[in-house]
Amino acid sequence: MTKFEDYAQKFQTIRFRREDGILEMTLHTNGDSLRMGPVAHADMEQAFLDIARDPENQVIILTGAGAEFTGPAIPPSGPRSVPRLTPEQWMRLGSEAKRFTMNLMSIEVPMIAAINGPSLRHTELPLMCDIVLAAEEAAFQDSAHFRGGMVPGDGVNVIFSMLMGLGRARYFLLTGQVLSAKEALQYGLVNEILSRDKLLPRAWELARQIMKTPEMVRRYTRVMLSEYLRRPMNDLLGHGLALEGLGICQ
Repeated sequence: MTKFEDYAQKFQTIRFRREDGILEMTLHTNGDSLRMGPVAHADMEQAFLDIARDPENQVIILTGAGAEFTGPAIPPSGPRSVPRLTPEQWMRLGSEAKRFTMNLMSIEVPMIAAINGPSLRHTELPLMCDIVLAAEEAAFQDSAHFRGGMVPGDGVNVIFSMLMGLGRARYFLLTGQVLSAKEALQYGLVNEILSRDKLLPRAWELARQIMKTPEMVRRYTRVMLSEYLRRPMNDLLGHGLALEGLGICQ
């Protein structure tokens, strides 16, 4: 069993606060918008595990600091924008990437995403939450994979195909399409669009509403609904990461 004190100050890129069983998890880099990289990737992989093991967490709110949720966007620069890795390097990173996703799926309490701005890296992350709120300034793009010279196999292949349909997902992943918050709402990726100043208050309002139900109902509903994502992830995530590794290590 893990306690809040065990991880509250543990991570360089995640800030926590908890009130009445509701855990607010803010992604950041030096207090501003998260810049994805090895530290943030490793932080989230471990943080999701710690959160899942803390029985005092009853509802999770996932949000970001600053003007962006996650970034920066990776600009296309010829056939390859990402560095080549050795098979040994990918063995470690690919394994971490699998745990990154599956550790989030192991959280057995409802999760609410409050997307404060553009999500341009690991865009699947907030969309794996049960309720997805977006600021009017939010946007969605998979900037780091196909257009950056990588196979989109780390879970984006599963999440977007499920949520927006295979035809739209293929176009989104192959072209580096940027979806506005309004388009994301139309495609079924988000549930509500709010002004930025109302985003977190609405997330907390929903969290407190969820907290009115019995704990076992909350937990088992999350387990039941997340199974729809867990099963295709179990089938396709390892395969996708293997193909991504082949592309990176060539």
